[in-house]
Amino acid sequence: MVAAASVVVAVGTVTGMVSALDDGRPSDDAKPLVTHSTSLRPLPAVPTPSPTSAPPSPSKSASVKPSPKPSASRKKPQAVAASALLYRHPDSQVLDWVEAHPGDVRRDVIESRIADRPAAVWFADFTRATITARVRAVTSAAAAQGRVPVVVPYAIPQRDCGGASEGGAPDLAAYDDWIDNFAAGLGSGEVIVVLEPDSIAQSDCLTEGQQADRFASLARAGRVFKGANPKARVYYDAGHSDWNPAAKQASLLDQAGAASPASSDGIFTNVSNFHRTSAEIAYARRVLSALGGPPSLGAVIDTSRNGNGAPADGEWCDPGGRKIGQAPTLKTGQARIDAYLWVKLPGESDGCNGTPGSFSAEYAYELAR
Repeated sequence: MVAAASVVVAVGTVTGMVSALDDGRPSDDAKPLVTHSTSLRPLPAVPTPSPTSAPPSPSKSASVKPSPKPSASRKKPQAVAASALLYRHPDSQVLDWVEAHPGDVRRDVIESRIADRPAAVWFADFTRATITARVRAVTSAAAAQGRVPVVVPYAIPQRDCGGASEGGAPDLAAYDDWIDNFAAGLGSGEVIVVLEPDSIAQSDCLTEGQQADRFASLARAGRVFKGANPKARVYYDAGHSDWNPAAKQASLLDQAGAASPASSDGIFTNVSNFHRTSAEIAYARRVLSALGGPPSLGAVIDTSRNGNGAPADGEWCDPGGRKIGQAPTLKTGQARIDAYLWVKLPGESDGCNGTPGSFSAEYAYELAR
């Protein structure tokens, strides 16, 4: 690939996802908010052996838009007895659009193929005072339905290497404290933690010492989460199949504690990107093999927009011709692949079909139909 395969705008994952940011409300009023993503931009190209593959998709943190009041017309998720179903958070831009456009000819497709699917909930701001209550609001709502939430802590210092999604905690000591407070909201039920997208694959901007310190904090975060809730399943950043070679990524993951069952349940790949599930499965298995650790370690893959694979021209910003991929599920039928997840919500712009993070009904319809 002749593109930035070993660099990514750190929030490439966060782009336009449901996110639970603090808006200054008291900690007992912790309803997660829907957010818009910030602008995306690619980093300088780094030559790699493959000539045609696409650059990694940037992740984006987001500006806040007020969460809508629940509407009587909005469908409420039905409680289920089994815990093998993923949680759909009831507030998102796509749900807002579906509710506001009952007569739109695109509505049924968007509702049934995107809005009704479960997606990750992002915590992309560094606000210690309310983080416990905000995480708990998600995990408790999911537990009440017998479902499994997917939460994304996203506040690592030097996030995005100073790029478009810069931000996060001021230093690692503050980050460790934020992680402790985050863990206190995880509850006692099943929960999937997608820990700090791009924090490992995109760490080349750090000095060797800074990398070591970051990786130590990530390993600690996994231990804290699993100590707070033994049912928490924590996954570490493995980039995607067209980024770092598997051996290099495994070495970085090992330094961050991803091989230790005390910290980790495995790795995640393809967040906010387009690479085919088959390629990600093969890549994830290569990384896991190189990583070592117990055979219980697995992988989760973001399948939200990979139905047609990545564009051959390397386009990453709302590329045309893409399709949604496999629906989110905890039953993949694939060895060592624990789940297909929607970490990026289809229809929310990378910044070319609209304001970054804004919902585009036409883009969603093209992805879903």
